[in-house]
Amino acid sequence: MKTDPHSYAENFIPEDHFKSQARARGIEVGAVDVTPGAGAYLRHIAFSLSAQSVVEVGTGSGVGSLWLLDGMLNSGTLTSIDDEMEHTRIAKIALSDANIAQIRYRLITNSVLDVISKLTDRAYDLVVLRHNPQELAFVIGEAHRILRSGGALVIDNFFGGSKVCDPAQRDPKTVSLRDAGKIIKNDTERWMSTLITTGDGLLVATKL
Repeated sequence: MKTDPHSYAENFIPEDHFKSQARARGIEVGAVDVTPGAGAYLRHIAFSLSAQSVVEVGTGSGVGSLWLLDGMLNSGTLTSIDDEMEHTRIAKIALSDANIAQIRYRLITNSVLDVISKLTDRAYDLVVLRHNPQELAFVIGEAHRILRSGGALVIDNFFGGSKVCDPAQRDPKTVSLRDAGKIIKNDTERWMSTLITTGDGLLVATKL
């Protein structure tokens, strides 16, 4: 029996105990977490960037936060934003269980638009969007503002459950994701971008 290459890639780097436990808590509350394959990619890109300051939009259960912190510099700080208090609560448990020092992260429970618009210009190495608001065009503009040159933006779950590549799908979230892809790939003076099939799709763009 053949193993599906996508499934093989998704599980190529296995999750540790703390990520598995966090994922289980996330399932209980209905959180949308990064897949193992996407998490491993985020760890890799954070490591490649020698990331010191990272913004994560969509904390979920903290699985993505753990992957990102694994790849960041030990002196780095992760800012993770979620509008669900329950997500923040269980993410704190995950980070505490994994013995992540509190100075290495800040978890913010608030509107993404309110928080990201207050972050400092050119102060971040990586921005990861997992909980994708319909105001994606605005968030992409803010991500460009807060990223340093050479920093990266990653939009997780870009395929939207395989809807984005189907032009017949016209619900607001799908249209927002599809338009975000067009904005980034067409703005070749500000972004160098690519799309990879890990997880439910990762749109990756480097700030020029």
